[in-house]
Amino acid sequence: METRKTVTIVEETHREGGQKVVPPTRKAAAVAVIKNPFANRYEEDLSQLMNVGEELGELLGRKAVEALGGQALSVESYGKGAVVGLWGELEHAAAILHPKLGAPLRNAVGGGKALIPSAKKVGGPGTSIDVPLHYKDAAFVRSHFDAMEIRLPDSPRADEILVAIAVTDSGRPLARVGGLKKEEVKGEDGLR
Repeated sequence: METRKTVTIVEETHREGGQKVVPPTRKAAAVAVIKNPFANRYEEDLSQLMNVGEELGELLGRKAVEALGGQALSVESYGKGAVVGLWGELEHAAAILHPKLGAPLRNAVGGGKALIPSAKKVGGPGTSIDVPLHYKDAAFVRSHFDAMEIRLPDSPRADEILVAIAVTDSGRPLARVGGLKKEEVKGEDGLR
């Protein structure tokens, strides 16, 4: 894996809707911009990118948790996303995000029974991606349905892939639309 840069982003919300948020909600993202080994050519076997996904799951998972404060068990939500540069294809993002990235990410965040939501797209430098987020142990916890926008002005270049992992220490600020509460989660099937 040839990495051009890594970036860490932390967002804290202290006020929402004119109300104070106590404690502030926190989101953190770790981003890597890597060389796409299959840029500008078709390759049937994408196992090289699948292995890169495993490496990035560990690296970015660890960096995101550190940015959130360093405690894996404080992570409540997670998500992943990728933007493939214009000389790549959408399947390159899928190869990184899906087969092998999940296990090391779950290890970094202290578990996670729910599917890790994802988004992927093809675009040029400055393309933004909304990394979807939901509660790591039960996908139906509405208070944690959210996203974190990631955008790097110089990435991805045509022969690169931007990969992002986002985590939170809570749900949305002042969430109040009902549904399953995190305290009610059984944590058996990743749904409820």
